[in-house]
Amino acid sequence: MEDAADLSRLADIAVPPPVPWWPPAAGWWMIAAALLAALLILIAAGIRHWRRDAYRRAALAELSGLGSGADAAAISDVLKRTALAAYPRQTVASLTGSAWLAFLDRTGGTNDFTEAGGFAASVSGVRASSDNALLAAGRRWVKRHRVEG
Repeated sequence: MEDAADLSRLADIAVPPPVPWWPPAAGWWMIAAALLAALLILIAAGIRHWRRDAYRRAALAELSGLGSGADAAAISDVLKRTALAAYPRQTVASLTGSAWLAFLDRTGGTNDFTEAGGFAASVSGVRASSDNALLAAGRRWVKRHRVEG
């Protein structure tokens, strides 16, 4: 039997070379392509959304330009132009008075326009209690209205 303490014939363990990082395997290329496609789709959707809401930004800028002393008729004019940009002309163009205010409430999900003391009072010739409240209601409608269908 050989001596167990004889280590003269031992050799180092053969270690394989490290796996290179480049070029990546085909699966990594597929993952990268899928991520790039998803990123491009998100960018395109963001651009489309930004362009689609250009009329909202223009309306908000016009409402800001009216200032705090704007009357209900001026605010209503801005809202009418905004509605004509968002909804079919045959739906919006003929609306006046309480039908117009009901349309604003229905599409904006509020009752800011038909409640007493708001736009309804201003349209009927009574001075509203606060023009700032009317302007705030107009801004809220521009930001929140949803196109049906």
